[in-house]
Amino acid sequence: MFTAQRAPDLKTVLLATGVILTLAMGVRHGFGFWLQPISQANGWSRETYSLALALQNLLWGAFGPFAGMVADRFGTMRVVLLGAFAYMAGLIWMAVVTQPTLFIIGSGVFIGLGLACTAFGAVSGIIGRSAPPEKRSWAFGISGAASSFGQFLMMPVEQTMISSIGWQNAFFLLAAIVVFLMVPMSFRLREPAVQKKGGHHQSIREAMSEAVGNRSFLLLVAGYFVCGFQVVFIGVHLPAYLKDKGIADPKVAVMALALIGLFNIFGSYMAGQLGGKLPKRYLLSFIYFARSVVIGLFLLAPLSPMSVYLFAAAMGVLWLSTVPLTNGIIAGVFGLGHMSMLAGVVFFSHQIGSFLGVWLGGYVFDLQGSYDVVWGISIALGVMAGLANLPVDERPLARPELKAA
Repeated sequence: MFTAQRAPDLKTVLLATGVILTLAMGVRHGFGFWLQPISQANGWSRETYSLALALQNLLWGAFGPFAGMVADRFGTMRVVLLGAFAYMAGLIWMAVVTQPTLFIIGSGVFIGLGLACTAFGAVSGIIGRSAPPEKRSWAFGISGAASSFGQFLMMPVEQTMISSIGWQNAFFLLAAIVVFLMVPMSFRLREPAVQKKGGHHQSIREAMSEAVGNRSFLLLVAGYFVCGFQVVFIGVHLPAYLKDKGIADPKVAVMALALIGLFNIFGSYMAGQLGGKLPKRYLLSFIYFARSVVIGLFLLAPLSPMSVYLFAAAMGVLWLSTVPLTNGIIAGVFGLGHMSMLAGVVFFSHQIGSFLGVWLGGYVFDLQGSYDVVWGISIALGVMAGLANLPVDERPLARPELKAA
């Protein structure tokens, strides 16, 4: 594994990973805008496109631990390079393939791999290795804010692309942007060769066994499942939900998703700041409880553009603020030696939740003509996640036989 002392400069790492996360998460958050035009152009039900996005999220999570292992072992640069080209291939695939099964499988594999190699799990290790312990939670918060800025920036850009050049050409243009910006940034994430030191070093198998046998780790896994279910259901299905409810102006949905990104810049940064001062488990519990309250108020209030914007702003503060806190707990409890891999394992749970959230939204809508059941599930899961995070133990594990990572 890489040593913290030899890791690249923190400012360089935050700049490069910031650009990469801005694109990776920004492009992905806009996929909901393609649900209706692709479905109409190809004569698909909403479930077909929803299943494609669900598989993307599931494979993103499945590839994540392996991308993390490679990043921890051989360096983040190689992983991000692979991810950039996989992401590009996936966007092109979504533009040209019209056969439903091929569309679902191909976009799931390419986009899933691309996100696994360019999003939080893959870059968390180099951020943790570059930041001193007292700044680690803050650094994770900065990376979360970068991904949120991507959502804020890319929502109007993607909707404008679709409106001005068509949904297919929008995919082609995004593919070019991804590869031409991510590749140069990846070279700023070079890390030194593996440094072997004396004494026992924890193997991948030992690290994994230790984590899955740890109660707090399993509670984080459970909480992240809920996080994925909620944010991906909302991110993908909110535009269609608003249109179904009579808010036909697409600018309202664009503004709502952009506001989620804008306010999550603040939310992620503040979560990182507070995570260095307050128990992270209590902050995580508060976030999950607050999400359930916000969703419930949104459903009870009369629907209008203003209520949508207020909902988006409130959810934005809570959106990805779980990321710096969860990664901070993982780094603090288990150390940095297998940080990317363990973050990837937790994130796999997030993506299982994402798969169910986005697919269930489309399935239930096609079955009942309404999203009400899935909204209710989101509220109940938020309460469960809030309770699950309360007993998390943040104390570092004692490993007398291992040197500190």
